[in-house]
Amino acid sequence: MTPPRRGPAVEARAVMVSYGETPAVRGVDLVVAPGETVALLGPSGSGKTTLLYAIAGFLPLSGGEIVIEGSVVSSPTVSLPPERRPLAMVFQHYGLWPHMAAAETVAYPMHRAGVDKKEAARLASDLLEQMRIGHLAGRRPAELSGGEQQRVGLARALARRPAVYLLDEPTAHLDTVLKADLQSELAHRMRADGAAAIHATHDVEEALAVADRVALMRDGEVVQVDRPDDVYARPVDEWAAHLTGPASFIEGEVAAVGADGAGRYLVRPDWARLDGPLPARVSDVRFRGTHTDYRLETDLGSVLVREPGPARLDEGAGTSLAIERVWRM
Repeated sequence: MTPPRRGPAVEARAVMVSYGETPAVRGVDLVVAPGETVALLGPSGSGKTTLLYAIAGFLPLSGGEIVIEGSVVSSPTVSLPPERRPLAMVFQHYGLWPHMAAAETVAYPMHRAGVDKKEAARLASDLLEQMRIGHLAGRRPAELSGGEQQRVGLARALARRPAVYLLDEPTAHLDTVLKADLQSELAHRMRADGAAAIHATHDVEEALAVADRVALMRDGEVVQVDRPDDVYARPVDEWAAHLTGPASFIEGEVAAVGADGAGRYLVRPDWARLDGPLPARVSDVRFRGTHTDYRLETDLGSVLVREPGPARLDEGAGTSLAIERVWRM
């Protein structure tokens, strides 16, 4: 059994990172508890990967400090080498050693930790089987597809059993079904080890699915940190609302949960339905497989509504709308 860890797994205290004269991370404060997964969600250039690399020790700080399990590992005057930090990193672009076969790559962290060679080989084989690439154990990176290389990188990180996993778009090159399976496998392994994780992604569905809390990043700053349901239902501003899912905005007075007089309100597609008291016209219809999205024009504004199944209304049709919930912006 993994002994319990005390205090935060990771603390970023007013962290600043610059590329030359250009600031990339601006005064970020973030605390990650043992066993907690925090997703860094933001568009390209928001600073999420830069923050991850600074925590890993690949980038120096221009201000603030990073603390891992109570020890300062980075500051403008301190920089513990990456290999001496209790971390495992999964890179977006794999980061595999070209001369090592998959089994050797996964076994390597265990060799470094003093695990017997035969036992390390057995454990590496088990991890590759869990990643569904056990049959590729003898292949080198050049003989693997992008998705296969990504799974080798995930297995290598799991083999290290660190205090903290740093995951940079770890399932970006996987198909939808395998992505969901591996997300579940990662969550199970991290819970079993009591490990924390910081998971950088631009995929909102992935962030909301894997994280205990989500940190929204914009222009090198964290603008909101909340539970997944809160960043979705209670975004701090319209930018955050658009980042965390389909968002419509209405102006006026509406009878709905969360409404408080006339104002500007967020409406999510699942907070509205067809057939209600508000007259509407269908301006766009998009069948998505499991559901259909309707764009409706109303006197309060344009509203996206999502309904299970195939389309039952055509573009241009008259209809009506019920708004059941809103969030004041």
